[in-house]
Amino acid sequence: MTKLPVLVFATNNLHKLREVYAILNGLAIVRSLADFNLQTEIPEEGDTLEANARQKAWFIYNHLQKDCFADDTGLEVYALGGRPGVYSARYAGEGCAFADNIRKLLSEMKGISDRRARFRTVVALIIEGREYLFEGKVEGHLLETEAGTHGFGYDPLFVPEDYDITFAQMDESTKNAISHRGEAIRKMADFLKKYYQPGNKG
Repeated sequence: MTKLPVLVFATNNLHKLREVYAILNGLAIVRSLADFNLQTEIPEEGDTLEANARQKAWFIYNHLQKDCFADDTGLEVYALGGRPGVYSARYAGEGCAFADNIRKLLSEMKGISDRRARFRTVVALIIEGREYLFEGKVEGHLLETEAGTHGFGYDPLFVPEDYDITFAQMDESTKNAISHRGEAIRKMADFLKKYYQPGNKG
């Protein structure tokens, strides 16, 4: 039996890890930062999702000298010119909780009828010193009040297109099947299937 390659995912977020494990199962062995007891703070200084994903991936690759990937995700609200975007996780300020982010977003959206928004994820993969980028996105709209208890982040506000419930009201398998991160990781999985074929690297 062919030995599966090992990829380090630059996260300790259990929600992200479960989603990625399910998609890459049988294709690669995914390790988290906790598997390496890595306590170092990973820099996120970019002003785009792409820049942050690339910075995190290269930081881990240089630190551990292992093939790895990192993601960055943002909620982009059309009426707010794409905000919170790259600042989604710290929209209400450094050290804030997502409840604070949601309160700030709802305050900014008060009285605005255009509720269109999208989630977008960029994954940066580094294998043998070469970088590859994958993007996933899902369109939808924002509710005026939270609904649902599953998921995390802005999930209780976001209703994806063709659905009448939020991400936070969906079971995990349904959300993963249509999510922005799931799409980006599936694109990466398709790439890896070809990459790991004998004589077909690069």
